[in-house]
Amino acid sequence: MYALNRNILQTIILTVLVSITPAIADTQQKAAIQKFDKLDGEWRGKSWRMTKDGEKIEFIQTERVGSFLGGDIKMIEGRGYSLEGDLNFNALGIISYDPNNHAYNFRTYAMGRSGDYPMQVTDDGFKWEIKTPSATILYTATIKEDTWHEIGQRIVENQPPFTFIELNLKRIGEPSWPADGFVTIE
Repeated sequence: MYALNRNILQTIILTVLVSITPAIADTQQKAAIQKFDKLDGEWRGKSWRMTKDGEKIEFIQTERVGSFLGGDIKMIEGRGYSLEGDLNFNALGIISYDPNNHAYNFRTYAMGRSGDYPMQVTDDGFKWEIKTPSATILYTATIKEDTWHEIGQRIVENQPPFTFIELNLKRIGEPSWPADGFVTIE
C-alpha cells in the first residue's frame, strides 16, 4: 500500500513539474524579449556606408520592428534605399532568447546569406557580432527615446576598429507590423 501511494505521489509531482516547466520558460523568454520593446515601431533616417573602394555612400535606411508569437520573438526588417529611392538592401532579423542557456540569438537573413549570432542587451541598446577567421564584425546600437544610432565596425587584432556603416534613424510611427506593408522612404 505504501509503495502504491508513493508511486501515485511521484506521478502527481512529475506531472505538475512537466506541466509548469514550459510556462516558466515561456515567461522567462517573454521577459527577456521585452527588453527590446523600445525598438517597436517604424524608423527611418539618412545613413552611410563605406564601399570596398573606400567611397562613402549615403542612403536612406528604414526599419520596422514588432513582436511575434505572442511576444516570444522580436522581428526586424531593414531596408536600404538609394537617395533616388531604389531598394538596394533588404534584411530580416529575428531576436530570440533561450532560457536554458540564458542567451540571446540574432538570426539574420540578408543578401543571400543567413546566420545565427550572439546578441547582448546593453544599458542603452544592444550589440551583436559576426566572427570571421580574419576579423570580428561588431554592430552596436544605442536607442534613446525616438532615436536609433547604430554603427558597424570591422575589428582586426592589433588594428583600430574600422567603422564601415552608420545608421541614424528616427521613430516615425508606432508598430503596425505585421498588419501593414513595408515602410516607405517618404
